[in-house]
This record gives sequence, structure tokens and C-alpha cells, in this order.
Amino acid sequence: MKQKSIKFKSINVSFTDEGKGKAVVFLHGFLGAKEVWKSFSKELSKTQRVITIDLLGHGSTDCLSYVHTMEEMAEAVQAVLTHLKLRKYFLIGHSLGGYVSLALAELNPDNIKGLVMFHSSARADDKQKKHDRNRVVRIVKMNPDLFIHEAVPNLFNTNYKPNKRGLAQYEKMALSMSKQGIIAALEGMKDRVDREIVLKFAPYPVLFIIGREDNILPFEDLIVQAKLPESGNFLLLKNSGHMGFLEAKKETFEAIKRFVSVN
Repeated sequence: MKQKSIKFKSINVSFTDEGKGKAVVFLHGFLGAKEVWKSFSKELSKTQRVITIDLLGHGSTDCLSYVHTMEEMAEAVQAVLTHLKLRKYFLIGHSLGGYVSLALAELNPDNIKGLVMFHSSARADDKQKKHDRNRVVRIVKMNPDLFIHEAVPNLFNTNYKPNKRGLAQYEKMALSMSKQGIIAALEGMKDRVDREIVLKFAPYPVLFIIGREDNILPFEDLIVQAKLPESGNFLLLKNSGHMGFLEAKKETFEAIKRFVSVN
């Protein structure tokens, strides 16, 4: 993956752009980076144009402020897509990347050819979740590495054989983040707005990829959301937690490849 970057406001935003065909934009989750899509990009770019982007404060993209809102992250993504002169594209958003995808889709619904909500939700944080995020922010301020060592294993299905390689890969990415980047993302997720209405009236097909053993987002809630759009569908991964692109790599890749080819 050859890394490129553009200037967005006062910072650098890092991305990759490979292959030819329909444009497919991959957005990683909280604590991740564009490298999580490396194997997906390698295969899919044989038939499609694949763009992967580091969100604000993640990977090789700089921090912009002390709170990275979903709208601001979407602006940074849009800056890359404008630079690449892309008018129509598929959005594949994992977790935080799904929140950002919905913010972008709200701004530019006519540009979206299809949306994949990959272990992600259109709902805002409830009162308890906001309280939990505030507690996590306090922990990160004191010891970000401790938070990461505890948080990353919980992203995987803890009742199934451990994905040691995937866990180590994701933990390494997370540990490379700055304290500011982690906190800015947490604050942005905490304050994000509910976008179920964006889903309900989506003029493009939507696919939810859902982990039955997800410790972060209850699968029952996501199935309900998946039925909101007129052209909505979902894939339920029986043994996957929050990290289907690592825990069920083949199944999720084939689902995305099929989604892009038929739409």
C-alpha cells in the first residue's frame, strides 16, 4: 500500500489509492488505521479502485483539535475524495468509520453508491455510554497504554479461540496513537448525533455486517437498524466479535466484494 497525503486545514491526512474500477472507500474504526484493510485492498483492487484513509488522530493522519467530531472527520474524508475527483463511491465503515460514513452520507447522499456499516451503529450514545466514555477519558489521561491493553482484547469474541495475530496487529496500531488522538476520538464519538433517519431514507443500498458475539454493539440492535433502509440487508457472523475483518476475513471480504459488484 503506497501511502499518500493531502493538506486538510493545517494538517496532513494520509490515504492510499489503488486499482481501477468502482471507487470503494474504506474507513477504519477507533484505535485502528488504514493498514487494517491491507489484505482487503490487495484483493479488491484487482477489480476495483480502493481508497483507504486514516481518520483524524489515527495512523499517519495528524490531530486537528482536542475533540474530533464525526462531522470534522467526514470533512477530512471528503477533502481526500475531492482531491481524487471522486463523485460516486461505496463507503465501508468499521465502527467509528461507520459513524463518519453516516456523517458524510448525510452531507452528500447523491454521491454514495452503497454503504456498508461494518460493526457500526446509526444511534447516538445513550446516557450510560456517555458516562462510560468520560470514565475512559480519565483512564487514558493517566495511562493510555493500560487502556489499550484492556480495550483491544474486548473487541474480539472472548468466548472463541483467540485471534492472537489479529489482536497483536490491532494493539500495535493502537499503541502508536497519541494520547490526544485517543481522547479526541472518544469525545467526538460521545457527542455524535443520532443518524437513524439518514439510514431510513437512504437512496442507496445498505449492508450491515454484524457480529453475534460483539461486546461493543448488541447484535439485536443492529439487526433492527439494518431493516430501516428500503434497500437494507445484513450479514450476521456467528462467531465474530467486533472485528469481523480479522475474525471472519474470508466471509466479510466476499460479502463486500459481492455488494460492490451487484450495485
